[in-house]
Amino acid sequence: MLRRVTARSAVTVRRLRRWYDLLARELAKFGVVGLCAFAVDTLLYNYLVFGLPGSAGNGAFFDMPLRGKIAATAFSTTFAWVGNRYWTFRHRRRAARAHEFGLFVVANIIGLAIAVTCLGVSRYGLGLTSQLADNVSGNGIGLVLGTLFRFWAYRTFVFATTSASAPPPSRCTERTPRAEPEPAPVDRRTTPPSAEPPRGRGRSRTRW
Repeated sequence: MLRRVTARSAVTVRRLRRWYDLLARELAKFGVVGLCAFAVDTLLYNYLVFGLPGSAGNGAFFDMPLRGKIAATAFSTTFAWVGNRYWTFRHRRRAARAHEFGLFVVANIIGLAIAVTCLGVSRYGLGLTSQLADNVSGNGIGLVLGTLFRFWAYRTFVFATTSASAPPPSRCTERTPRAEPEPAPVDRRTTPPSAEPPRGRGRSRTRW
């Protein structure tokens, strides 16, 4: 009884260790892709709303910061999908790219809504209109909350490999050559005698 409990505990510990190692690798890669997407999102947002640093003019979306945030996040979302599909979750990606990208877009729309909500509360609820306030609310608090939701949604829904999406096996694995049956051993004791007459019996005897 004690041996069975010890064996089960060892198996459980090994499974938890493998799950933790996989989760840690996915989280690290997701973090790298997320940092790159964060840089793209932040730089593009500041360019669209406030223009180039040191320039006298403002950006194209200066009077529409929410639209600027949507445009920047849409571009960075496409960048993040490519990085997560072909690097972070390449062992879990779906065969149907369109379906996967659709789920990815839905998850990012919800994450975008979280970030835009934080920015809207800061701009129109608290009346903070400075560049620092926009970056703290939209690219700080909102992006962190949206990122946590995205990682959970990616592992649970987007990059969840199913049996239906698994690639079909190759022909060489489908058709295995059949082994030819070996001939049954012949038992000479039960083999009927040959119909050929023995030597000498068919000859006539010569009389002297």
